Amino acid sequence: MYLRHGTFSYLPDLTDAEIAAQVRYALLNGWPVSIEYTDDPHPRNAYWEMWGLPLFDLDEPDGVLAEIDACRATFPRHYIRVLAYDASYTRQTTALSFLVQRPPDEPGFTLTRTEGPDRVQTYGLHAYATDHRQGQRYGG
Repeated sequence: MYLRHGTFSYLPDLTDAEIAAQVRYALLNGWPVSIEYTDDPHPRNAYWEMWGLPLFDLDEPDGVLAEIDACRATFPRHYIRVLAYDASYTRQTTALSFLVQRPPDEPGFTLTRTEGPDRVQTYGLHAYATDHRQGQRYGG
């Protein structure tokens, strides 16, 4: 089971050329781009570690792609995503978010169901990745 996260989550993984096209689209709209990574991909974990600072005032995606490659080289077994921010609403709003790397082995999630009183059922997610300590989740 793949992690479904971001704009293109149900498509096959993007190639570098497709990533460059999406970054170019964000830059043409005037959206600053940032790169984030994590080894805890739980759907409610919205705050990932930021790779460097947000990339402002770029015209071409080459600078962003170089930072993506540097992040990939440093964290080969982490999830890496690109975010583009739109400030036109006078606040920081995520306009675009997509994964650019997955770890080679994704442990996935299990759905847990709990029976309660009056036949009430509650559901939860358990990430197999959290069975290991941070930094050791993907064989690192």
